[in-house]
Amino acid sequence: MFPRLSSLCLSALLICCVLAPGTSFASSPARATLESTVTRVLDILKSPDYRDTAKRDAERNKIEAEIRNIFDYEEFSARTVGANWPSFTADQKNRFTEAFAQLLRATYLEKIDGYNGERIAYTGELASTKGDKVEVQTAVTLKDGKTVPVAYRMLEKQGRWVVYDVIIEGVSLVKNYRSQFQDLLTKGTPDQLIERVRSKADEVRAKAAQ
Repeated sequence: MFPRLSSLCLSALLICCVLAPGTSFASSPARATLESTVTRVLDILKSPDYRDTAKRDAERNKIEAEIRNIFDYEEFSARTVGANWPSFTADQKNRFTEAFAQLLRATYLEKIDGYNGERIAYTGELASTKGDKVEVQTAVTLKDGKTVPVAYRMLEKQGRWVVYDVIIEGVSLVKNYRSQFQDLLTKGTPDQLIERVRSKADEVRAKAAQ
């Protein structure tokens, strides 16, 4: 299940955690929100408590809270399910959103120990005509010298900026999930999809606990 999911989540979510100060131009509210979240995550990763196995779970809970605060799981869920979303009942929407959030968080926490000092430069921003959506464009330099373009699509919701998609080397995280979810929905039901996503999250968590 989800053959490309793990690699994309690793790139999108891990890169989100390894952001470091880049260019010096003034930050937009969207970029400032992203940067402040990343700074807090980095502080947790670098703290002695994170390296203390007795305190690791508590520190990971702090990171999970930061991710929950900036990633809009409801928006992610609606966009990844796409045209099939209106056919979900309210209960199915709630259960899918929770299962999908668990999968994203589990994948993130599984990979977060791979932080290796990658660097990022903020290369630009694109704003919608109304100004309610912004794409924060970055270039991440990996340890091997390779530069990877990563863009964070954000929208203003209830007075705060949240991430609703991540574009890595031109590949949308939302569209990648959508193609996989649509295939599963063509062959099955929303409840079956929810169970598959929940099972995948459990699998990732179990692997991380080993």
